Amino acid sequence: MSLFKSRGTKRDGEVDFSRLPRHVAIIMDGNGRWAKRRGLPRTAGHAAGAETFRTIATYCKDIGLEYLTVYAFSTENWKRPAEEVSAIMDLLKKYLLEAIGKMERDRVKMKFLGDLSPLSKELCALCRKTEEISTHYEGCQVNICLNYGGRDEIVQAVRALAAECAAGQRNAASLTEEDVCAHLYSAGIPDPDLVIRPSGELRLSNFLPWQSAYAEFYFTDVLWPDFSKRELNRALADFQSRSRRFGGV
Repeated sequence: MSLFKSRGTKRDGEVDFSRLPRHVAIIMDGNGRWAKRRGLPRTAGHAAGAETFRTIATYCKDIGLEYLTVYAFSTENWKRPAEEVSAIMDLLKKYLLEAIGKMERDRVKMKFLGDLSPLSKELCALCRKTEEISTHYEGCQVNICLNYGGRDEIVQAVRALAAECAAGQRNAASLTEEDVCAHLYSAGIPDPDLVIRPSGELRLSNFLPWQSAYAEFYFTDVLWPDFSKRELNRALADFQSRSRRFGGV
């Protein structure tokens, strides 16, 4: 698994759009720092980050990417100030209401990965309605990790498998990786080929640890609200320059 921290590359924009990765995952990080540098409240950073998400998701659809997964809100993010958490949820509600109104035009499939039960009933209903409307769309699928934690996801899968074994539905000795995958939030979705983290941090932060076992990583100092189509192209071009051997020679 190779690590690459970008401060700019000569391959800017040199993407072969005929051989894109099938699945790109992004940790949308740096909203708070973006706002702080401008003397703005953290909520302003999240609002700017939401617009960046809209731009990048649309661009991924336009270039023909099959799957985009973004880290919107982690299980650890509940520790943040109540005002900030409320602002994030309000932004998500606003985005979903707008998305529902434009789904027939944009035709982007949406799916939520995570435990939605702690969310408000209204927000849960909007998430489910968005998923239901988009089930018949073809093309780019945008997965939004909401109240998501990678370790929690694995624990939930193990619990479900343990219950099936206890009920005699499965034999514990014959469990496979495929059985675990089938019980993850991401069941049916191919693993990410490329994981991108803006903001200069060099860690996964509990994001798709199982699914990212063979992913390529791309790190950049650019904060998420400043992440552009050009920066995504840099990441894609760098990905295409790598040799993926999956343990082989």
